[in-house]
Amino acid sequence: MPGPLINQLLHTDLPRTGLSQPRAHGTGKMSVFGDVHGVTRLRDLRQSGSLRLVFPRNHRPDAEAILVNTAGGITGGDQFSLTIKVQTGATLSVTTQAAERAYRAQSGEIACVTTDVSVQDGASLNWLPQELILFDRCAVQRRLRVDLAPHARLLVVESVVFGRAAMREVLRDVKFQDRIRITRDGRPLYIDGIDLHGDAAAHLARPAIANGSGAMASVVMVGPDAQSHLKTVRELLPQTAGASMLADDVLVIRQLATDSFELRRNLIPILEHLSNNTLPTSWRL
Repeated sequence: MPGPLINQLLHTDLPRTGLSQPRAHGTGKMSVFGDVHGVTRLRDLRQSGSLRLVFPRNHRPDAEAILVNTAGGITGGDQFSLTIKVQTGATLSVTTQAAERAYRAQSGEIACVTTDVSVQDGASLNWLPQELILFDRCAVQRRLRVDLAPHARLLVVESVVFGRAAMREVLRDVKFQDRIRITRDGRPLYIDGIDLHGDAAAHLARPAIANGSGAMASVVMVGPDAQSHLKTVRELLPQTAGASMLADDVLVIRQLATDSFELRRNLIPILEHLSNNTLPTSWRL
């Protein structure tokens, strides 16, 4: 009898201390390869829990994968892991269904999101997730590790929004740790990290950090033609962004913005250019 049971649960004085919130777990493993006709095809796919991969048809020889978090967001204690292998001859773009959200976590609980990628010679990966929105009192640890073969190509964007500007949210207590590590044959090519603890609004207000900006993004392109894009990219960038060559074939872009709307407005033309006009449709929805 569902009615009496619900009433009983609603009126029971349960202790509220020591109760852990529900945790989401999701795991995904996939690999793609290029066939003899130059078409990227799925070789292996395994997924479980709250992480799902969807493959829309794009009528092109390259492939596109959309990450879907069926839990509806990230909170303390959640565990997500993704492993991607892009084999010779394949071109893969990976994005998310929408912006991800890191919600308030209970004390002592941290969400972990880990992505491990390998890209073989003659293969290309566009890692293009939409922005991560941090909520006050969130606790997130995120890792992206990419290992490239000597003749692999890569385009990466990672963007973070510090609260919803339209809701006038202010982040006074957050725990956010972010790591990006890109290697070539195991040797470091690009290593970046963010450690944001405590009053995020106060940290971001400092001129040497973000000068009051509410969103930021990093873009990395690795490829033999990276240098040729530098002039065009600089022409597209706003005054709150910069681009430089970390190496002859490594282009790095940093951008600050007032909010997520401004960030996306400036990012989309750049990503369209660097991805050769193959930016996933979900970025425009």
